[in-house]
Order: sequence, then C-alpha cells, then structure tokens
Amino acid sequence: MPIMPGAEAYAHDGGPTGALLCHGFTGSPQSLRPWAEYLAKAGLTVSLPRLPGHGTTWQEMARTRWEDWFAEVDRAFNELQQRCDEIFVMGLSMGGCLAVRLAEIRGPAVRGLVLVNPSLVVDNKALFAIAPVLKLVVPSVKGIASDIKNPQATELGYERTPTKAAATLPGLWRSTQQHLSELTQPILAFHSTDDHVVGPASLKVLASALRPGQLEVRELADSYHVATLDNDAEAIFAGSLEFVRVQSEVKRESTSDASRESTSRE
Repeated sequence: MPIMPGAEAYAHDGGPTGALLCHGFTGSPQSLRPWAEYLAKAGLTVSLPRLPGHGTTWQEMARTRWEDWFAEVDRAFNELQQRCDEIFVMGLSMGGCLAVRLAEIRGPAVRGLVLVNPSLVVDNKALFAIAPVLKLVVPSVKGIASDIKNPQATELGYERTPTKAAATLPGLWRSTQQHLSELTQPILAFHSTDDHVVGPASLKVLASALRPGQLEVRELADSYHVATLDNDAEAIFAGSLEFVRVQSEVKRESTSDASRESTSRE
C-alpha cells in the first residue's frame, strides 16, 4: 500500500539517550516530524514509527486494531534499546496513551514520559456505546484530523475515521487505565486549553492515579489538539528537551551517589 508523501516513519542515530515518538489515531508521523527533528538536532537518538494502517488509506486502517499499533511502538522500543542507555517515550493524543501503556509494561526501562493532549478515556460515550453496532453498518465517519489553530499548518491525516478501528479504542483505554497506579516514571504533560478532540478528563484520570509530584502539566493557551504543529509547538519541543536533560542528570547523580556509597562501604 503506497504511503502518503510526508507520512513516512523517521529515525535518527544520535547519542546514548533515545526518544520514541508516537503519533495519534488516524494521523501519521508528519504530525510529530518537526518535534522528532528538533530532538535529533539536539543529539538524541530518535525513532518515530508509522503505526499500521496509518499514512495510507482509511480503508487499510479499518483492517487494524489497537494491538497492532501498540505492537509497532513496542518493536520500535526494542530497536532503541539496542542503541541507547536510556529511553524517553513521547506521544500525541492516542499516541500518548500508547506511550503510557508502554511505560506500564516496560517499567524502569522507560526513563520518562512526555505527553501532548493524551487520550486516556472515552470522551464521546454515546458514540462508543454504539460503536460495536455502528462498525457493522457504517464503514466510516467524519475524521478528526487537523484540529489546529494556526491557519498556516495542516495535519496529514484521514478525512474519514474507520469505525472498525475506532471500535477497538476502548480496549486500549481500559488496559491503560487499569495500570496507571503502577507508573513510576516522571511525566511531563502539555495540555491545550482549547481542544476539540480530547477533553480534560484524561489528564484528571492520570493525575488522580499518580504520586504527588510525579506529573507536571503545562498549559498551551494558543493551540488546539494537534499542538505539535500549532502555535505552541516550540514550547513543547524545548520543554521536552529540557525535561530529558534534567531527568538524565538526575539519573547520573543517583548513579554517582550509589557508586560512592558502595565504595565507602568497601
């Protein structure tokens, strides 16, 4: 299946610190490409995979489900582990949920999380209540791509949302919600105050499951849902890099302290 120009996966070999970026539902790597390139220019090893069924046609996506998308993220993480000493996982919207689920499963192997308008709960309960039936009679509904405030920016995503694929999302949300309290990683989340795709409930659920001080939320006042392509994109890029550097330094200091304590005992 031909890939839409601009929707290709992206990878860059840099230093020992890795960043895995996960794009959103019906979107493509294009929505995170500037972010990925920013981190690569800063010296990180970066992986931005294209999720199965994305970046081609919505008809092809209809043949995939959330387990397929997660498997691709997991595969990319395995590849990064072979080249990096530490890995930070970042995601937009559903990609944020995939990032959280990966952190729940991989534990300390994920050094930290950066989330942009993560989707962790059902925002349209009426739609998903009838999704199991809807997918049998309506192959697609209006798309959700390109919710961007900046008129000069456009997201490369589907104009139609395949109902069969959408009907699998509650399974991802449930699996992720059940294990939120097991997260140990520091988390930086960016939240658009005006988002037409994901409501505030997701961050509320996440915050309620975490320890005090584990989650930092930064508000984006000048962007809609696809904030990585919007007016606040630079704040996201710079903030995520600062987060990575701070957490990496925390790890180095912790390792150094542990080494000194071990030497003193000997």
